[in-house]
Parts: sequence; structure tokens; C-alpha cells
Amino acid sequence: MRKGDAVDPKGLVAEAYAIDGITYGECRSIFLDWALALPVDADTAALIATLIARHGTEDDETPAHPMTRVLREGLEGMGRPRRRGGWRGRDRGDGQA
Repeated sequence: MRKGDAVDPKGLVAEAYAIDGITYGECRSIFLDWALALPVDADTAALIATLIARHGTEDDETPAHPMTRVLREGLEGMGRPRRRGGWRGRDRGDGQA
């Protein structure tokens, strides 16, 4: 893994895995920084899957790293539809929301 490659442009995720005692909250913050550093047209789901394959190994002797949890949550959240706010999120009486 090179720092600054196309999958991890600033090497933030790799650094998170190298930090002993990093917390879930810190990993979420690093994930946000990672996501903001990506190009607008990046295939984020594919990049997250690559990061999980690269760093997210776990077995009975190695507990899951908090960054692996954050990455998996990010990948799962990609498919969920989002509720629109404002007038588009309100019931208009025609069965549509």
C-alpha cells in the first residue's frame, strides 16, 4: 500500500489502521476526511470494498478494527434510500411522500 494512491488519496485510512487504540469516533472522522478527498465522480462503493479487502482482515485472534466497522457501515449505507427533506419529504395526500 502506497500512501497517496487512488484508493486512499491522502493515506488516511492506512494511517488509521496503524494507530494503536484508535476509537470508533476517530475512525468515523477519518472516514469523512477520506470521503471528502475523493473526486466527485469516484465509485465510492468500489473504493470502500477495496479498502476492506486491503485492511479489513480479521480472525479469532485479531479483533475487528474500528475502521473496518466504519468502512462496512459506509458500504452498507450506500444502498439505503435517503428521505428527502422539505416539501418533498412531506405527505401530499396522494399517497406519495
